[in-house]
Amino acid sequence: MKTFKTKHKNYLLPFAYSLLLMAFFTTLIACGNKEKTENIEDPKVESKEAESTIASLSTEQIKTVDIQYGSIEQKQLSATLKVNGALRVPNNYKANVTSLYGGVIKTINVQLGDFVKKGQLIATIANPQFIQLQEEYLSTTSKIIFAEQEVARQKELNEGNAGALKNYQSANAELKSMRTRRASLQQQIQLMGINPNSLNNSNLRSALSVTSPISGTISNVFSNIGSYVDVSSPLAEIVDNSQLHLDLNIFEKDLPLIKIGQIIHFRITNNSGEDYNAKVYSIGAAFENESKSIPIHATVQGNKSGLIDGMNITAIVSLNDVTTTAIPNEAIVSTDGKDYIFVVINNQAAEEKPEGAKVKNENVAKSKIKETENVNFEKIEVAKGVSNMGYTAITLVKDLPANAKIVIKGAFFVNAKLTNKGEEE
Repeated sequence: MKTFKTKHKNYLLPFAYSLLLMAFFTTLIACGNKEKTENIEDPKVESKEAESTIASLSTEQIKTVDIQYGSIEQKQLSATLKVNGALRVPNNYKANVTSLYGGVIKTINVQLGDFVKKGQLIATIANPQFIQLQEEYLSTTSKIIFAEQEVARQKELNEGNAGALKNYQSANAELKSMRTRRASLQQQIQLMGINPNSLNNSNLRSALSVTSPISGTISNVFSNIGSYVDVSSPLAEIVDNSQLHLDLNIFEKDLPLIKIGQIIHFRITNNSGEDYNAKVYSIGAAFENESKSIPIHATVQGNKSGLIDGMNITAIVSLNDVTTTAIPNEAIVSTDGKDYIFVVINNQAAEEKPEGAKVKNENVAKSKIKETENVNFEKIEVAKGVSNMGYTAITLVKDLPANAKIVIKGAFFVNAKLTNKGEEE
């Protein structure tokens, strides 16, 4: 009987061990599945927390960085319009120095950048034909004297019936032809810069004087001494920079904002060190090419030193003052190409600023409790507008209560706290 029991126990022992092992592995598998489920869910939780727009600071931190609160205000800001353009000189204040006659350049009397007055000598051109024109003029003048005498003689003969009328008429026609030719030569010689009345056989000139047609600055010299020029070959270019004006292109939507007499502030695009002013004197009546922009012209006012035709400029057009929603510039932070402000979302805690040494002894415990309280700030996106006098106009992407408190100083530190929170989590 004892032997039977012992054998029975030995037979059941392996079976019990198997059951225990199966139960153990079942428990491990269940725990593993649970851990996997928790691990799958964790990234979602962390992602939600990373995207949080709520920053929390203690009253001690707020006091340390001197965070200050304010509200969104209505401010009268001077609206402006930023446009690009260029400096231009009207065509009637630009000139090419040219010769009315071809010839070889004998002298050049100016250099690039020289200021010249109207009528000032620019260059001289030599050509043997100049002498021939002067010679013909003097010869024609002498022939006219003889022709006048011949007409007078034929007239007397005709009146005394001693000469034929035909001879008188022929002499008279010849005189008129010579006078016409002399008048033509006289004009040509005057265009050469020679006074015909002072011309004689001893002062014939072989060089033509080329003078400046306007007053201005030599902006280019195209020829050299010894080169040949004609009517189609300019010797130099003159620009009167005192008549500079702005050429601006305003888009159709902004056209109603521009008026005649409006003041424009501008700077040279590649040199923003000095400001200049201009006044609008003309608004185009048609679109410029296919750009759907309208040309605006403005006269440069005051000092024009350093300004040259063709310079690119950046202009600020002053518009009428407008009343708009605005906050201090320091209240705005920029992140990832967007602009934000921070709104206090627990006003009670925000209004209870720590007083430090001013707290009475009997309220020390209460003060310590307040100092451990946190103030929460919500990050709200805004769209920036015009800036002036330390304020920037904003448009709220999300509606806020009328009495909402915002961070007007120290917004940078609140944003840093929010960023660090996301990195820690």
